[in-house]
Amino acid sequence: MTAMPRVLMYSTAVCPFCVRAEQLLRARGVVDIEKVRIDLDPARRAEMLERTARRTVPQIYIGETHVGGSDELLALDRAGKLMPLLAGESV
Repeated sequence: MTAMPRVLMYSTAVCPFCVRAEQLLRARGVVDIEKVRIDLDPARRAEMLERTARRTVPQIYIGETHVGGSDELLALDRAGKLMPLLAGESV
């Protein structure tokens, strides 16, 4: 069995979209989410902007794949592509 790829989420303390994204990931079996609080660390905010070219949170990576934000994560799940991605398969 392949180990689940690393899940990284850029977020802030008070972000309802971050909470929603985390709830969906946990419902799909993700135990470990590496959260990067960009509201506490300006250097990480700059890193997020450079990596994603987006200013909004959450910005989610599953392995090396940039999923995007909460809406994109939900769309990926609805399309049946989230679970394969979490299983380490390319979609």
